[in-house]
Amino acid sequence: MARRRGVSTIARWWSGLAAGVAMVGAVTGLIALLEPHIPPIYLLVLYLLAVLPVAVLWGTRLAIATAVLSVVVYTSLFVSRTSSFAVADSRIIVALGVFLVTAIVVGELAARLQRAAQASARLSEEQSALRRVATLVAQSAPPPAVFDAVTRELGLLCRADLARMERYETDATVTGVAAWSRVRAHLVVGTRFELDGLSIARDVRQTGRPARIEHFAGATGAIAQEAHALGLRSSVGCPIVASGRLWGVIAASTTSDRPFPAGTEAQIASFTELVATAIENAEAGAELRASRARIVTTADRTRRRIERDLHDGAQQRLVSAALQLRAVQEALSPRHAELAADLDRVAVGLNDALDELREIARGIHPAILAEGGLAAALKTLARRSPIPVEIVVRVEGQIPERADVSAYYVVSEALTNAAKHSQATAVTVSVEAADGTLRAMVRDNGVGGADFTRGTGLTGLKDRVQAFGGRIYLDSPNNVGTTLRMELPLSEVTPVIPN
Repeated sequence: MARRRGVSTIARWWSGLAAGVAMVGAVTGLIALLEPHIPPIYLLVLYLLAVLPVAVLWGTRLAIATAVLSVVVYTSLFVSRTSSFAVADSRIIVALGVFLVTAIVVGELAARLQRAAQASARLSEEQSALRRVATLVAQSAPPPAVFDAVTRELGLLCRADLARMERYETDATVTGVAAWSRVRAHLVVGTRFELDGLSIARDVRQTGRPARIEHFAGATGAIAQEAHALGLRSSVGCPIVASGRLWGVIAASTTSDRPFPAGTEAQIASFTELVATAIENAEAGAELRASRARIVTTADRTRRRIERDLHDGAQQRLVSAALQLRAVQEALSPRHAELAADLDRVAVGLNDALDELREIARGIHPAILAEGGLAAALKTLARRSPIPVEIVVRVEGQIPERADVSAYYVVSEALTNAAKHSQATAVTVSVEAADGTLRAMVRDNGVGGADFTRGTGLTGLKDRVQAFGGRIYLDSPNNVGTTLRMELPLSEVTPVIPN
């Protein structure tokens, strides 16, 4: 990289010098045509046509060289043929001075304008990069996507050859979470490094402030050895502070002999704030999902306990009371027919109450899930539905209880809504477990118009599914029917960003 930059500089100088010579030659030819009509000394001003463009395009030094070359050419070609050098000596000196001053002034102005334009372009580039990353953060993109985007944008903005983001671990190591490289480099995300030698990560960990390394010559340690292998000369990096703690570090490195310019730390720091926001959002989201999952799990356990208590307690007592009542009724003599009829009405009411209690207990928690599994529970729902239901279940092996219960409640709520509101004549239910995900779909041919915002049933389903890291979709156009789909991961939900 350094060699390419050196070759580029030399090529730039040669192109500027060649352009200056070409311009001097062109002006010389023009002066040769105008010489019989205009005093030669005034024609010297035409050489400004060569000096000014060189000053603007190639800088002060080449403009000075062009100015001197112009005076030399003019003196040798024109002054000696019109007057003695002694007569023109003072004029030539004045002209040379004017040329030199003009070259310096124009060159410096052009350089300042060029630097200002470059600074403006760099600022615009930085703002565009920040805007792209901020958009990802605002859209709640997954942290790995934000890490990759920030690392790439930072590497391009700093004109680096390599950029990397690392997370500090509790055992005094760092783990790479994102990497970008302009050169060929095998950078494996997830690699863990010891902080046992010279590195940006070690210096930032010790000071909590931005750090800069001018060279890795003679440095030891795992990160320094990697820098030697990749040909890195210098690095600069900044800490990432999230939720008041030092979370990680992001650094840019170059293979050039020239270190990063002053102000690079400020550029990097502007990105670390967005990274910190993404981390805090992810952690807050993970904590919220974990909290919701605990609430849903606790509610399921409570419902299961209530159902068990009702089954083992109140239901059994009602069954026993009904049997005793029937026994008393049968023991009555025929002359107590009126009393027998009263007892029969009480027994019927008792049986009705028992049936209602069974329905309540079944709604609180479907015991058949634990006894017969998801397929049997869904078939029971289908038999109880007033609308014909077609059920397809492709679930092999045992799946987590929370997935069973969630799928059951999704199907149960969808069938209940279809019976109450859809005016449907047929419902299709499909449940499949594949690729680590449980997918359930309920589709009817009713009038549609269902909405998550109407009623608490669908909202409760949405909260339940999202609490376990799943997604639920509702498609219910008017007069077309309603489709409710659920996707739930079978693995446990874990926080996205470990501490």
